[in-house]
Amino acid sequence: MISPETIAQIRALMEEASVFEEDLDESFILGGGPGGQKTNKTSNVVRLSHEPSAISVRCGETRSRETNRWLARRMLAELILERERGRKSAARQAAEKIRRQKRRRSRRQKQKMLADKHAHSEVKRLRRPVAADE
Repeated sequence: MISPETIAQIRALMEEASVFEEDLDESFILGGGPGGQKTNKTSNVVRLSHEPSAISVRCGETRSRETNRWLARRMLAELILERERGRKSAARQAAEKIRRQKRRRSRRQKQKMLADKHAHSEVKRLRRPVAADE
């Protein structure tokens, strides 16, 4: 359940983004994924469409329809503000960073990385103590 303070924050965010309830088209669709029968047989996923900006969001993060309604409103307001300000949210930046990290390297990048590792291992090998010859 969402606290009244969180609801107030979401409302303030919606006001800042100029999102009004009368501009929203809200529908509920069947969910899926973890949560079992409660999720799969009830319409707890919220789809919000904002007519003026033509942005649509879908939220099914929790098993609760009411919680998903507020989370969808927050997502919509953040997307609109992000579009207005022309910069990406911290969550989206983090997701893109992970995507870049997982991306496969080109042959040249891989060869360069392996050459650097080999050079570093040589430096470390030279740091070893000298073995006494008998």
